[in-house]
Amino acid sequence: MNSEKLLQIASLFAFEGEVVSVTPLGEGFINDTYVVQTAADAPNYILQRKNHYVFPNVPAMMENIVAVSEHIKRKVADPMRQALTVIPTHDKKLYAEVNGNFWAACLFISDSKCYDRANSTKLARQGGAGIGRFQTLLADFDKPLYETIKGFHNIRHRFEQWDAAVAADAAGRVAELSEEIGWIDSRREQMLAFWSLVEDGTIPTRVTHNDTKISNILFDQTTDEVLCAIDLDTVMTSTSLNDFGDAIRSYTNTGAEDDKDLSRVSMDLEMFRAYAEGFLSERKATMTASELEWLAFSGIYITFEQVLRFLMDYIDGDKYYRIHYPSHNLIRTRAQYKLLQSMEGQYSQMQSIIKHLS
Repeated sequence: MNSEKLLQIASLFAFEGEVVSVTPLGEGFINDTYVVQTAADAPNYILQRKNHYVFPNVPAMMENIVAVSEHIKRKVADPMRQALTVIPTHDKKLYAEVNGNFWAACLFISDSKCYDRANSTKLARQGGAGIGRFQTLLADFDKPLYETIKGFHNIRHRFEQWDAAVAADAAGRVAELSEEIGWIDSRREQMLAFWSLVEDGTIPTRVTHNDTKISNILFDQTTDEVLCAIDLDTVMTSTSLNDFGDAIRSYTNTGAEDDKDLSRVSMDLEMFRAYAEGFLSERKATMTASELEWLAFSGIYITFEQVLRFLMDYIDGDKYYRIHYPSHNLIRTRAQYKLLQSMEGQYSQMQSIIKHLS
């Protein structure tokens, strides 16, 4: 999008100071993100075009984000740096709709930084503390939240999608995937048994972030201390174990998510220990016995779900995930399955670590 159109969109929001420029920030897989620079001493901002295909109800999503952020602001020492601040439009809306696209803005938190990857146990521990604190600050949040993505991390819903995809065989690939399909079906009963504990309330539901990679934690530029969790588009109500499991999937992988060399892929147990230490240092006081009992398993659960989703998209003809070559989703499937096997092989050790820390 050209700079003139971006400046016009930025002018719709109640920013302080004159907008000088709007420039791209990063290469997002879902939303398009820009930095809005202003003149003089006014703050800078983040402007995003929200993907309304992934998030079909952007207005409700923005209400989620504001409700959660305002709850956190009431509990922290520096609310403008330790929580997101959504900037409304001049007519007080939480978003602007322009030619069928939805735009939203928030304050750019100055003197902050993000990491693309947790490359040390120190960072893993800090990331765990960041998500643990996020959940603890919201432990008493009692407002209903809109489900921004239907059935997200709900394995019963995923199996319904899976069965339909295999039956349809849209890309004509099922015949070549008997081994990989067996990986999914052989674990169906185990995964549904876990999810039934969420459905019957044995494992409680809470506010969850649902995208807990380290790049969604903001750190202070000088002290390297955690400031806040960002990218709250997927904030919903589910089991808080999803956030732990999703982080373990990304933090502990010794290879890449789409690694073609499977010998490089495994779960690093020390990274698991470090993340768990950070997470439980902030969170264990507000967890139930059932949450602690199943915390280690959540890494296996979320990693299995990702194996299923990559393989399902490959069967569907690569409609959901952006691919760079025809077999990309199959490569992702196999790499994630190798990670899953590594977790399963170390599960008793993972349980022992959680028991010791809690």
